Amino acid sequence: MAIINNEHIEQLKSKANKLAKRALDQHINLAVTGLSRSGKTAFITSFVNQLVAESSQSDMSYFKAINHGRFIAAKRVPQKDLHVPRFDYESAMRALSQTPPAWPEPTKGITQLRLSVKFEPDSSILKYATDTATLNIDITDYPGEWLLDLPMLNQTYEEWSEAMQVLLESSPRHEFAKSFIEKVKQLDPFAPTDENALAELASEYTALLHIFREKLGLSLIQPGRFILPGELENAPILQFVPFINFSDIAFERYQKSNDETMIGMMRARFLEYKERVVKQFYKKHFAHFDRQVILADCLTPLNQGVDSFKDLQQTLALISQSFSYGKSNFLSRLFSPKIDKLLFVATKSDHTTPEQHSNLVSLLNQLVQPIRQQVSFENIQIDTLAIASIKATKAGKSSYRGEDISVIQGCKLADNSTITLFPGEVPAELPNENYWQKNHFNFIAFSPLHSASEVKALPHLRMDQVLEFLIGDKMS
Repeated sequence: MAIINNEHIEQLKSKANKLAKRALDQHINLAVTGLSRSGKTAFITSFVNQLVAESSQSDMSYFKAINHGRFIAAKRVPQKDLHVPRFDYESAMRALSQTPPAWPEPTKGITQLRLSVKFEPDSSILKYATDTATLNIDITDYPGEWLLDLPMLNQTYEEWSEAMQVLLESSPRHEFAKSFIEKVKQLDPFAPTDENALAELASEYTALLHIFREKLGLSLIQPGRFILPGELENAPILQFVPFINFSDIAFERYQKSNDETMIGMMRARFLEYKERVVKQFYKKHFAHFDRQVILADCLTPLNQGVDSFKDLQQTLALISQSFSYGKSNFLSRLFSPKIDKLLFVATKSDHTTPEQHSNLVSLLNQLVQPIRQQVSFENIQIDTLAIASIKATKAGKSSYRGEDISVIQGCKLADNSTITLFPGEVPAELPNENYWQKNHFNFIAFSPLHSASEVKALPHLRMDQVLEFLIGDKMS
C-alpha cells in the first residue's frame, strides 16, 4: 500500500476545505484593478474601512446586511497566499489621518488582503444550517496594465508590432514617438543580436510609455510590466520593442530567423514575456477571480481632450478581450471558479456637482456597451456606478450673475488652497468632434476632504452600493 505523506494529506484537506467553502458560497475572490490614475488604493482602503468601521454608522443605506441589522462585524485576517505582498491598509489610513490629510501611496504591483465578515443569514441555505455565518473575502489588487496585457496571449509578435505601430503613429503619441520610430526603422532586423542596442531601445520605449501614461493621461499601455517591472527590472525579458514596418522585410526570411538576429531575439523575448509573465499572471491569479471591479477616471480624459478620451474608449474595448466569463453557479463554483459579476466604476464623482453624476454613469454605460453586450449574453451580472471612494469635496450653491448655481468646494491637491467652482458639465453621451470645440472642462485634483478618524468610517459616495452589488448576495 502506498504511503501518503503528511504534506499530501494537508494538501487534500486544504482542497476539500476550499471546495466546501465554494459550495456554501462562503468565499469570494475579488479582483480590483484600475486604469490610469483611477484611485485604486483609495478604493480598496475605503472598501475595507466601510466594513471594519461599520459601528460608526456611516451612510450605508443601500447595503442590505447593514440596513436590515444582520451585519455583525468584520476584521482583517492573515491572507492565504503568503508569497503575495500584503496590501498596506495601515499605511493608507495613516496618510489619510495626517493633518492635512494625504492620499495613500499607489501600489506598484500585485497585493492582497483578506477580510472575514460575520453576519446573520436571512434567506440562503445557510439560514437553516447556522445562526451566524462568515464570508471570507480575498481582495487582489493588480495594475490595470496587467489586464491590458492579456490580449497579447492571442497575438504573434508581428501582429502585436503592427498594433503598436498604429498607436505610435497616431495622435497624441506620434509627436513624442517620432525619434523612436526612426531608430527602429533604421534597425537591420537580420543583423547579429546586439544586447546593448536592444537594452537602449527598450529603455527609450519604456520612457515613452511613461510619458503616454503620466503626461498624456493615456490608458492603453503595452507591455504593462515595462512601466511596473518589479523584480524583472533590467531583465532581458523586458528588452524588446515593436518592430516598425513589417511589410518592408522578407516574411519568409523573418520566419526562419533565430535569436542570433535582432528581430529573432525580439520575437523570442516577446514570446517569453507572454509565457513567463502574462500567462503566469493568468494562471496564478486571473483565472481564479470570481468577481471583478474595474475603476476608470473618466474626468481626466475629458480634461485632456478628444485624443485622450478616444484612448479611454479603445482601452475599455480591449478589456473585453481579457476576461473568461461564465456563470458561477453551484456546480461550476466547485470545479472551475469564473467571474460572475463585473462592476465598472467611474471614480472621483465628487469632482463634479451632484446633478452631473447621472451623466457620468450614462457616459460610462456607453463606454462599456460593447463589453455589456458580450457578458450579458453569458448571463453575467454587470453594473456601472459613479462613486467617490473617499470624499474630497462638498457640494453647495453659489450666486453667479444673480442666479444660484451648483458648485463644489475642496482643497486643491497642488497647493492645498481652498477653491469653489463649477467644473463643467459631464456629457451624457459619447462626445462627437463638434462637442470638443465648444466645451471645456476644469476637473481639478483635490486633497481628501477631512482627516480620517479612528471612530468614524471614511466619507464616501455610493460605496454602500458597491458593497451590495459585490457581496450582498453572499450575505443574504
